[in-house]
Amino acid sequence: MEPKVKEKHPQERLIQRPVPGRKGTGGILKQSLILTILCIGFFVFLYPLSIWAISKVAAPNGGEGKIVESNGRAVGFENVGQSFTEDRYFYSRPSAVEYDGGGSGGSNHGPSNPEHLAEVQGRIDAFLEKNPTVKREEVPAELVTASGSGLDPHLSPQGALVQVERVAHVRNLPVEQVRALVQEQVEAPLIGVLGPEKVNVLKLNVALDQLDTQR
Repeated sequence: MEPKVKEKHPQERLIQRPVPGRKGTGGILKQSLILTILCIGFFVFLYPLSIWAISKVAAPNGGEGKIVESNGRAVGFENVGQSFTEDRYFYSRPSAVEYDGGGSGGSNHGPSNPEHLAEVQGRIDAFLEKNPTVKREEVPAELVTASGSGLDPHLSPQGALVQVERVAHVRNLPVEQVRALVQEQVEAPLIGVLGPEKVNVLKLNVALDQLDTQR
């Protein structure tokens, strides 16, 4: 005959005994506080200071941005786009923030947004009016849509070449000479494979002014 096992009282079954190795609430809070302080120290102070120090050594112009000059005068930064509206210059990519380096950003409009579509259509019409020899399907998307940062300083080679006839006509320069200038300004992808070919609009327009003064 098996001995009877005394059944525990219901209140006794609800009592939780401490588990070896398990920390209390105070220990968890202490760990969380330490982790928070470490993250603040790293991401707010150490990481930004490290990037700043590296830029001072490795980046162009000590991390202050590469300045583009024309006739000994600073005209802008190589990696920050700016607006060119005169027909004698190559147009830049549109900007939703008017090329404000202190507040970069896009329009945040989706591709089907009515306001966005109307704005793009207006840019297409304006471009075709200034470039009558260009067909609608030849207009590159980058010339009628803003970049995500609003500070894109580059166009694709086609984005510049499609403007050659207008610029050459306004400046009374041979079309082939202006086209050759664009080809000279084409920058190859990084290490030959990373990214597309591109043309820096500011540097192209500076070279265009220099070409014009050499006549």
